[in-house]
Amino acid sequence: MAQRLIPQLLVENNKFCPGCGHGIINRIVAEVLEDEGYADKTIGALAVGCGCLMMDTFGIDWVQAPHGRAGAVATGIKRMRPECCVISYQGDGDSLSIGFSETVYAAVRNENFTAIIVNNGIFGMTGGQMAPTSLPGQKTATSPFGRDSGVTGQPLNIINQLLQLPVGYLARGSVNTPKDINITKKYLKKALETQMSGKGYSMVEILSPCPTNWHMTLEKSLNYIEVSVKSIYPTGEYIVDGKKCND
Repeated sequence: MAQRLIPQLLVENNKFCPGCGHGIINRIVAEVLEDEGYADKTIGALAVGCGCLMMDTFGIDWVQAPHGRAGAVATGIKRMRPECCVISYQGDGDSLSIGFSETVYAAVRNENFTAIIVNNGIFGMTGGQMAPTSLPGQKTATSPFGRDSGVTGQPLNIINQLLQLPVGYLARGSVNTPKDINITKKYLKKALETQMSGKGYSMVEILSPCPTNWHMTLEKSLNYIEVSVKSIYPTGEYIVDGKKCND
């Protein structure tokens, strides 16, 4: 009989909407922390947004950051407790809109922590408004006729923004297929290893479905990531051990 193994760090059932990718991401983060032996020495900085629902369900020490400021909070934690594994966990609306400065300048300084950015292309908790990452033509609560790039600009690709900086590790994964989930888990492992070996800032951006605010079935939302989202945000490793992967 198959045995269902649940990571010990997942102390309660998650509180996310049905079909939300955060639940999958929570699980693979928990698995990596336990597999690598970091579970009892990890401190996380949580942002404002859907991710903050982890506070009561994911069993590590958390610090609640002001809106957008998880990168700054994680910086302070890691500088004071360099022996700990420190992560920031943010959505794209939080990290790349109100928190864009904190996100970028943590990378500029090559701060030695791991940033996890969940990109679902909208502001999830507040009702599905357009985010910096929303795709051209994407309908949201604040772009009901579709995002007009001539008015609001092009989608913000954070990987491209950080590629010129002296950081340790950059990757973009996804959770829309089992293969992608396994690959993203490997990216998270490499990111944490980069941090714990003192090689500097590491970030994994994760493409994630939001069926509720995309107004799609789960099946359609997973296909939307594969067909549309990945065409704007290609997955893969971009910097490993401080070197660009295409150099």
